[in-house]
Amino acid sequence: MRLQYSGPSTFYTELAELPQPVSAHFIGDAARVAYSVRDHERNIKRSLTKTFTLDNHTTTHDSSEAILREANTKRFVEIWAGSQLEASLEVTNYHQAFLTDDFLSSLSFSPSETSLVYTAEASLNTDDDPYNKFRYTPHFGEPSRARKRPTLFLFCWTRSPAFTRATKQDLSLFALSLAQPTRTPVLFAQATFATEDTIFASGHEHTKDGRLLGAKGCFNRPMGIWQLTLPTLEGTLGTKLLCAASKLTPPHRSCRSPRVLYDHNHTPIKLFWFSNPIGGAHASCVSLESRDLVTGANNVLVDTVTEPTPSNDFPGLYTEYSMPSSPFLHHADCVYIVLQSIWRLAHDCVITDATKLGDGPLYSWTVHATDNKSRFICSRSTPTTPWEVLLGSFDQDGTLEWKALDKLMLSSLAEEALNDLIPSIIPITARSPTETLYTLNIPNYTGSMGFGQTHIRKLLGHCGSIDVEDVVASVEELVRRGISEKGRQVVTGGIIGQHPTLFDAAILRNPWTDIPDWVYAEFGIPSTFDSDSLVSSAPTPDSLTSAPSQTTPTPTPASATSTIMTPTTYQTLYAASPIAHVHNVTTPVLIFIGEDDLRVCPGQGIGFIMPLGAGQRGIVEMLSFAGETHSTDGVEAVRVCWEATRDWFKAFAEGE
Repeated sequence: MRLQYSGPSTFYTELAELPQPVSAHFIGDAARVAYSVRDHERNIKRSLTKTFTLDNHTTTHDSSEAILREANTKRFVEIWAGSQLEASLEVTNYHQAFLTDDFLSSLSFSPSETSLVYTAEASLNTDDDPYNKFRYTPHFGEPSRARKRPTLFLFCWTRSPAFTRATKQDLSLFALSLAQPTRTPVLFAQATFATEDTIFASGHEHTKDGRLLGAKGCFNRPMGIWQLTLPTLEGTLGTKLLCAASKLTPPHRSCRSPRVLYDHNHTPIKLFWFSNPIGGAHASCVSLESRDLVTGANNVLVDTVTEPTPSNDFPGLYTEYSMPSSPFLHHADCVYIVLQSIWRLAHDCVITDATKLGDGPLYSWTVHATDNKSRFICSRSTPTTPWEVLLGSFDQDGTLEWKALDKLMLSSLAEEALNDLIPSIIPITARSPTETLYTLNIPNYTGSMGFGQTHIRKLLGHCGSIDVEDVVASVEELVRRGISEKGRQVVTGGIIGQHPTLFDAAILRNPWTDIPDWVYAEFGIPSTFDSDSLVSSAPTPDSLTSAPSQTTPTPTPASATSTIMTPTTYQTLYAASPIAHVHNVTTPVLIFIGEDDLRVCPGQGIGFIMPLGAGQRGIVEMLSFAGETHSTDGVEAVRVCWEATRDWFKAFAEGE
């Protein structure tokens, strides 16, 4: 039986094309919210911006706005003061593309708003050495394959007393570089001004063996928080500016997302950042750390939570890669940082004393911005209700009030269909802390975030066994409760080999994994990807003796661990791999492959499907998507995958 197309889905198109809020910021007494919208007619993602007028409320906000504009292969930096273009410079000849992703982007004004630091890909110099064009340079992995030389650029302008546009002789552009280079390269990003001559930034470091590990989904990479001190600004456009630099965080912590807190005189008083241990699980419990910019002392504000307790169910912080660009909230004479964090099954809205601000167990929240006073913008949704944008604010009595800024409209048919769905959280008592959510069974197996660090570490060395059995237990529990039934089980995932009769149809997307450090960490094999071996030799100032994070580990000798695949290592990994169970598979399998996948070589999925089709042992099909990477998230690819999943499951489960 072949995959048969049953036609487009009206519900899918309507729901998939709903605008999804992605960012927001305050502009005086208005809020500007940016959305991403799928356009199925043109198979592209479009951007949409809405501005909402807020109630009269005194707000202090930066008056300038920076736009990094790329048009017709040319690049421009524009500085706007309200509706007035204050400064503009074409930078096409000084660097390559602007870097605006979450891992590498910078966009920060100096306190005087006459300088801007941003991140761009440095141009490659081939004049002195033509081989430079071909020399291997590690990149940041998927989806940042073209990101190899991120560089901080400083754009400066002289403000006209008449508030007219700055002339070219009043503009300068510098590429920031270290006055004293480190032994291993450090690539700076996420830069933010503190004073006119002080910038804090995240520094991505190479491993000892010269690797640059991918950033997406990985909070355990060698990186730290650095302080850059600017010298006197002299030189022509594009001049390299040599900065004094010092690393503020210890070498065995992965630190990112620096944010500066100012007092009422606009003096920088504290620096905050996220911190995780280097190596091990890729997304562990996050620590929120700080540095007193007066005394130079580092401190842990929110530490790792090993396991929640009956008296305190806070599981620790499980945040996004970066904090909101403006995370500070003033409430009851205190300053808080407002974040989104996974709390058991959902993303919740929390402040730094571990207080939930969101309501309802099924809501998942995204925190977009604060006004650095008492208001903040969030969006939220549930499995059966679409996104809505909310303004949260504290009144003078400290009461939190919510106001809907934007609520998406559905057709009556879609709204009625969603209202017929009743999602619930069901604990799987024999496999604590596993929980599942149905009508779809979405189990939080051991290793999932939001339950404490203990349950993340439990998975290491047991991947492919404990997580699989948690999923199986959730299926069996739903059948036992009469919510589901045998003979109508389908799965998107990778456990069909270990339990060949459990499911009636299966969908696999870009299976399995060959990301080297993932493999070694998850299956408990010592390697040069361990935290001891990843520690960089980048300089660390003496002040780090007061930095948080327990004890600095003793570096492991290079000969003690390796990433070379020995016969013993191969046997361990093979026994835990789905390929070891391929001969058991009789379930009809449909595989989706992104042909440009850098995380999992497409050959792995193809290599898995070939034995299934050999000798007509099983029913298999594969859809291959040109230009798609591991996430397979292009507009057309997502639609086709959804429709194919629907048709595959209908053919092999609903028809019985």
